[in-house]
Amino acid sequence: MISKHIDSLSVNQFADRASMGEAAAQAVLEMIKRLLAQRESVNMVFAAAPSQNEFLAALVRSEEVDWGHVNAFHMDEYVGLPADAPQRFGNFLKQRLFDKLPFRTVNYLNGNAPSLHEECQRYTDLLLQNPIDMVCMGIGENCHIAFNDPHVADFADEAFVKIVDLDAACRQQQVNDRCFDLLAEVPTHALTLTIPALMAADYVFCIVPGFNKANAVAHTLGDDISPLYPSTVLRKHRNATLFIDSDSASKLKSFF
Repeated sequence: MISKHIDSLSVNQFADRASMGEAAAQAVLEMIKRLLAQRESVNMVFAAAPSQNEFLAALVRSEEVDWGHVNAFHMDEYVGLPADAPQRFGNFLKQRLFDKLPFRTVNYLNGNAPSLHEECQRYTDLLLQNPIDMVCMGIGENCHIAFNDPHVADFADEAFVKIVDLDAACRQQQVNDRCFDLLAEVPTHALTLTIPALMAADYVFCIVPGFNKANAVAHTLGDDISPLYPSTVLRKHRNATLFIDSDSASKLKSFF
């Protein structure tokens, strides 16, 4: 492992996806145990993306944590996909995590709610009632975090949850990740936690493997902190850790 701080952000580079995922999971597990030694329950937000696969699998394999004291929330959801669509982020997390561990509660965003504005308010109220301790997330190819693409990213957003339209790069990533066969199949809108909602968490663990994310990682660590590259906000968080592999770090030779 190679470690370095970029501003306030701790950056840990690993040789491959497997070791990166294991290390990220171990860091998260240790933090859960630490927090549960101080309180009755922990509130966590999880991201749904292929980049999280190794990390989520390592969490599921572990027997270190009493998941009955963990409240789980999911981070963002497409608008308008059928309830059983495998591309729905809630279904992704249900299959890989939420159905595999005995969480205290599991809380989903509903992209098919009759009123999306009311759904945003419902989920906002949940987050305010259960302040998030930990966020486990990734970074998009266009540097989005959650579904905060550059054109809708707002570091001072007054909302905690909002409706967004997805930019072309974000939608193309879903095809690149083989979640959809064609760009036309990718929804144009989503519900997402905003950047202030994510950054309000006490701890952020960001897992970003793969060559497709090399440019995003380079922008995250090398460009000015700006909504033009939403993930740069991680460098301002008091307790954020970025986990990358040799592929996603391939454009960081000046950093390591």
